[in-house]
Amino acid sequence: MDRFVKNFIGASIVYLFLSTIFGILMLYNPELLRLKFVHSHLNMLGWVSMMIYGVGYHILPRFVGRRIKSVTLGEIQFYLANTGLIGMLFFYTLETYNPGDSLYRGLTVASGILEALSIVIFFYNMIATLYAKEGQ
Repeated sequence: MDRFVKNFIGASIVYLFLSTIFGILMLYNPELLRLKFVHSHLNMLGWVSMMIYGVGYHILPRFVGRRIKSVTLGEIQFYLANTGLIGMLFFYTLETYNPGDSLYRGLTVASGILEALSIVIFFYNMIATLYAKEGQ
């Protein structure tokens, strides 16, 4: 198993743990409900998407009997996806507690763009792997 695949799966498990703790804290302190965006994105982009990336990179190439198109792109995607997610949640939280601060809003959007770029990399890497011509 490639290192970046293990990293995706490991990060996924960490995000599941964090989202669970965050969910419990929101139940305990309703004031934190204003951060349900953070909780839901820890679950969906953290836990679910990171697990899908890791399992997808490991299993899908084997289904078609090929190697992954680019391990390097997979590694880049890992760092972009995690940087984008953490940045998006961090700056969103700062923006929530500092309403009207355009710097935090801009950094939240920039982080979201990093996250979207990582998704495009996954899309390309999977399509290029699954639909490569024979012998490539």
